[in-house]
Amino acid sequence: MITVHHLNNSRSQRILWLLEELGVPYDIRFYKRDPKTMQAPPALKKIHPLGKSPIVTDDDITIAETGAIVEYILERYGQGRLIPTVGTPERRQFTYWLHYAEGSAMPPLLLKLIFNMLPEKSPFFVRPIVKAISGGVEKQLVDPQLKMHMDFWESELSRSGWFAGPNLSAADIQMSFPLEAAATRADALIGRPHIRAFLERIHARPAYQRALKKGGPYEYANS
Repeated sequence: MITVHHLNNSRSQRILWLLEELGVPYDIRFYKRDPKTMQAPPALKKIHPLGKSPIVTDDDITIAETGAIVEYILERYGQGRLIPTVGTPERRQFTYWLHYAEGSAMPPLLLKLIFNMLPEKSPFFVRPIVKAISGGVEKQLVDPQLKMHMDFWESELSRSGWFAGPNLSAADIQMSFPLEAAATRADALIGRPHIRAFLERIHARPAYQRALKKGGPYEYANS
């Protein structure tokens, strides 16, 4: 049986949702972020050297990285579900979004989070300077990049409501975290009705709700 090494408020929530959509039995091993640093606990390094969530173990197999985990689960347990047919335009879109989610969408969101956190993590006497510098970098570099990506998502979702064809696929599950994070951190819902509709649609799915119940508190579910 698959074990999901699940970190609170993390990308691993997507793996729980995927497994629920497929009806695949799994166990959860819970890990909590350090309340001061928000980093994963050292215990995760016992499972994988980088100590990053998500990680899944399946018998003697250990897989890290969300995209690789999604591909493994679909290949071993999917039985053709949640993935478009090979050779179709939808399959090419599926592959693109599966890799885009972490390769292109998440870096500016991570930068946004880091620059927002910098002032409060800085010594009091330099905090105004750090805040001014962080705000300038966000305004000139990070926010324009985020806007470009969010407008791209809005345009793509306007076609069918999903990222890889007319039906839900694992590409949508993979893209859920960037959209949820952007809705929380970067006002992605303002003026973007298709992003809003996408999030409302996935949050209403029974499998998403089951994953949420099993995975515990998840701050992005209210985005």
